[in-house]
Amino acid sequence: MSYLIVFLAGFLAATFLPVYSEAVFLYYLPKDPYPLLLTLSAAIGNTLGSLVNYAIGLLGERYLRKRVDEKSLNRAEELFAKWGGWSLLLSWAPIIGDPLTFVAGLMRYDLKRFLLLVFIAKFGRYYLLYLGYKGVTKLL
Repeated sequence: MSYLIVFLAGFLAATFLPVYSEAVFLYYLPKDPYPLLLTLSAAIGNTLGSLVNYAIGLLGERYLRKRVDEKSLNRAEELFAKWGGWSLLLSWAPIIGDPLTFVAGLMRYDLKRFLLLVFIAKFGRYYLLYLGYKGVTKLL
């Protein structure tokens, strides 16, 4: 059950909903016998949530331009134009991560590359949280 909850928290957190998947992940981490599976569940959920953003950007450009803060969108477009797909490695970051995934859809970025880069970024974040937790528990 913890895998599903962490997956859903990761999924919802990748959208604009105020869900803090890191807190949910860290709550279940000490209770789970397979922390790498928990990490994978969070990363997959978070990646698929970003895929929703990509689809909205791809299919709903007019709607998106009306609803998303223009300054954030312009910043994400500039970053994406400068760094291309590599900027998706920042998709885990607060504030700029979600707009980057929208912009990737707007710019019709290759879906396979999108999924690969976003998964690397999302898995990396949860894996670093896991390593940090593991290191702190050794100190205690």
